[in-house]
Amino acid sequence: MTMVGRESESAAVLGLTSGVLILTGEPGAGKSTLLGLAADRHRGRVLRMTGSESEANLTFAGLHQLLRPVLGETAGLSARQRSALLGAIGLEDAESHDTGRVGAESGGVDSGHGGPPDRLLLGVALLTLLSDLARRSPVLVVADDLQWIDAGSLELLAFAARRIGDEPLAVLAAAREPAGEGTGGGATAPFSGFPVRTLGPLDATAAGLLLDRQPYPPTGRGRLRILDQAAGNPLALVELARANGACGADSADSAEGELLPPTDRLMRVFAADLDPLPEATRQALLLVAADDRAVAGRVEALAPAEAAGLLRLTGGGHDGWRARFRHPLIRSAIYHSAPLAARRRAHRDLAALLGAEPDRRAWHLAAAADGPDEEIAAALEESAARALERGGYTAATTALERAAELSPGRRDRARRLVAAAGAAVSTGQPHWVRRLAAGAVELTDDPALSAEASLRVGQVLTLSTEHDTALSLLLRAAEHPGLRRIALASASVAGFYSGDEEYRLTVRARAQDDPWTLAVTDPTAHRSERVAAIPALVERADGDPARLISLGAMAWLLDETALAVRIFDDALHRWRLGGTLPIGLGCSAGWAYLDHGLWAQARTAAVNSNSAGAGLPHLDAAARSLEAAALALTGRTDEARTAGSAALALVDPHRSRAVAVRSRWALGMAAVADGDHIGAYEQFRLLFTADGEPVHYACSFPAVAELAAAAVRTGHGAEAAAIVERIADRLAEDPSPRMRILLHRARALLEPAAAEPHFAAALAEPTGGQRPFERAQLLLDHAEWLRRRHRITEARHQLNTALETFRRLGARPWIDRTQAELRAAGIESAPTSPDALTSLSPQQQHIIRLAAQGLSNREIGERLFLSPRTVGSHLYRSFPKLGVTARSQLRDLIEASSPS
Repeated sequence: MTMVGRESESAAVLGLTSGVLILTGEPGAGKSTLLGLAADRHRGRVLRMTGSESEANLTFAGLHQLLRPVLGETAGLSARQRSALLGAIGLEDAESHDTGRVGAESGGVDSGHGGPPDRLLLGVALLTLLSDLARRSPVLVVADDLQWIDAGSLELLAFAARRIGDEPLAVLAAAREPAGEGTGGGATAPFSGFPVRTLGPLDATAAGLLLDRQPYPPTGRGRLRILDQAAGNPLALVELARANGACGADSADSAEGELLPPTDRLMRVFAADLDPLPEATRQALLLVAADDRAVAGRVEALAPAEAAGLLRLTGGGHDGWRARFRHPLIRSAIYHSAPLAARRRAHRDLAALLGAEPDRRAWHLAAAADGPDEEIAAALEESAARALERGGYTAATTALERAAELSPGRRDRARRLVAAAGAAVSTGQPHWVRRLAAGAVELTDDPALSAEASLRVGQVLTLSTEHDTALSLLLRAAEHPGLRRIALASASVAGFYSGDEEYRLTVRARAQDDPWTLAVTDPTAHRSERVAAIPALVERADGDPARLISLGAMAWLLDETALAVRIFDDALHRWRLGGTLPIGLGCSAGWAYLDHGLWAQARTAAVNSNSAGAGLPHLDAAARSLEAAALALTGRTDEARTAGSAALALVDPHRSRAVAVRSRWALGMAAVADGDHIGAYEQFRLLFTADGEPVHYACSFPAVAELAAAAVRTGHGAEAAAIVERIADRLAEDPSPRMRILLHRARALLEPAAAEPHFAAALAEPTGGQRPFERAQLLLDHAEWLRRRHRITEARHQLNTALETFRRLGARPWIDRTQAELRAAGIESAPTSPDALTSLSPQQQHIIRLAAQGLSNREIGERLFLSPRTVGSHLYRSFPKLGVTARSQLRDLIEASSPS
């Protein structure tokens, strides 16, 4: 039976067999009823996760609810996944992998504490468990009141939900407001982007029909008053009709009919339900309203409330009793109708019973506090430390903030606010970090605390678009000796994103001998010396994935692409074994993969970085620019322009020069792919100032050859030649092999009469194969030059070599151009398609490459954050496209398609 006025919504939830659906609407709109309908009708296993105000600050409390019925099923997971999953909910110690702090030599964003369990490992473990369960029987995960589910559990469920394939696994969730909105600061942001059905008010017909179905249908003026005041809210209609029937028809015309919002009106109705109950029942109800697990020993006292339909008691076995209220507003009515003193007494009583559960005890003590209390503040600080160990940054920040409120001393209050700001950096919420840091600064004149507050705000703003403010704060923090190295390291990252010359020089001048900061602020000076230092820095990193990620970025900035890819591969592998990726560095790996011809991995990095940067426009723009570049190179130019334009729209190009330059490079390559040489020149010209200086001190240089190529086709050769020579002068001290190749290519294109020695020098560089696309472009340009000089035999060899590379990469526009040159050289060949591997999606390509290395579906799933079932499905669909029938054939196929 469907709900009155919710026929389409009922059909939607009952028809959900795979994927995700989010229901939103005001309290009483019918979300929980629809979830219950779907759960009752589901023909498989139903797992529940229900948000609770009393547990919103307890890390992985929701995950514990979800897993409780299937703990025995975790035995099928790998040992590492099972340990992490059970450890997260406190049933078994998770394996500890201390990633350490990211120091100045790595330049990452220091979160201020050791490495917690890897969230992605936990996500993969949950996904694998749910997928395994779905193989035996359809699975429906029902998540109610998302706004009150703890952040850690919400993120893990969203992670798994985003990776549901075509398996019989569905997630049906409900929240009061659309994901990411509302006054809670975007608490439900992890669920943004999923399909949503919003439950609006019932229309007049449906509202009248619902009233008619009540035990005592109201009539006359009372009916009209209820219809008016309920405003189409189903719960309000039902409860006001019930109250009207219980109190008499005249009640609708009484003072209780005053105009109030439906929620307030219902709170009054529910509070009135408490009056007939025995005193012992009301006291027990207050306790379970404060903590719905406080049922033990109170079952008899709660029986009258259960008989009255206020709540339902569940459990009673190994996991203990639990109360489930008929509606969250009933809980609120019970709790807030009690006097403040009674509420505090209830929390004290609960705390006294929770000696074995220190986190819950600490929060109950905090709720009972009537003023500053150092003992309670210390307990909350200890709870925050435990939350950080489990990766609960939001819970830790909330606990530290409340601990600060309860701290009697100003210094302790300031210290805890600074610690809260440090934890909040990892939540990626700049406004929260700023507020906490500002509160600390108002409380103290301690220079160390003030400097650390500046550091934390500067770190989180580095990931936003406020790079100027970030740099000012980080340079201020660097004045404190104990923070100098990490502050300057973070400042170098902010300076790189900004591209501002004044800030770059300021940070570089203060970097002293720190190799990371020097490389980031000036990757062209003493380049060979910096490159030579990388192996020792890798050794010093001692396998720390966060440091290795940063060193991979350093190698990429120094144009050591092959070395960067090796470091990134090692770092990412170690990270997946238990480390934590520093926020904001994922795109560096993506650009290195793009340069090295691993375009599918580059797009994967872009997608992952975009997810990691939710709510941080700069990170979202960086991810879009990377994806735009990969799309442009494969000829998907419309999509590339959409992504590149979106990236530019997210930032101020004059204040976020790194993203702006990369986005314009991607747009320029899209124009090249389309044969729009004027559009290409316009984009590449914007990467240099009016007088020919680079707009960004590092990101502009690689565009110099493309600028020259577009210039010779649009009549701007003289202007481009001046820029090329200016760039050559800037790099004269120690240019990278890559820049030597690009400068030679640019000069060869701009000076055809003197091109041969430039082509020869560029092709002779031994490291040219590190960047296969650029190498193939050089071969194509050289072949065109040879053909125009009637050196056809030489041209054919260059063209065939270039064609093979373009084919392997899937660079469709350049395949077409090379084939046209072959025809002009007298070779009529059948149309050449891109390599079969490039016909697969980026994710499928990555899966194939890992399978070729001998990894099992489960191991691949853990690396790519997919369920083993999804991996198997991708392999099943990919084999026919590749012309293979067994995994054993994949190695030869990959070796034939790998960069030389």
